[in-house]
Amino acid sequence: MRAALSEADAALAIGEVPVGCIIVGPTGVEFGRAHNLRESLSDPTAHAELIAIRRACERLRSSRLIGATLYVTLEPCPMCAGAAIQGRIARVVYGCDDPKSGALFSLYSLGRDERLNHRFEVERGILARECGQRLTQFFASLRAMGKK
Repeated sequence: MRAALSEADAALAIGEVPVGCIIVGPTGVEFGRAHNLRESLSDPTAHAELIAIRRACERLRSSRLIGATLYVTLEPCPMCAGAAIQGRIARVVYGCDDPKSGALFSLYSLGRDERLNHRFEVERGILARECGQRLTQFFASLRAMGKK
């Protein structure tokens, strides 16, 4: 999770929402990492998780990340949780809950939904305070500048 926090800091440094992600294989080898690039790319799908999943799949030359763990600083949204399902991620570990769009605990439980063709283990609350502080400070600074 510390590596994901480092990616979140990289996002913050360029004015992006500070969310970072790292994907690690079953033997501990890093497959991919990323941070949010929504504003930089003018792309609503440029979430840290999607970029990291794409990079991991490119590295492995496979659309399946069997046995991989995805570490992310913020609870994934439905789009990112869906990508983890499609990518056959084995486990998702995240920092702080997202009460407005969280799809693994807060609003939905997509990773454990038995109606879907793939499920993954979910671990929440890892370094939650540190992850949440970055987001709280980022959005407070935006409000102070009068931005939405």
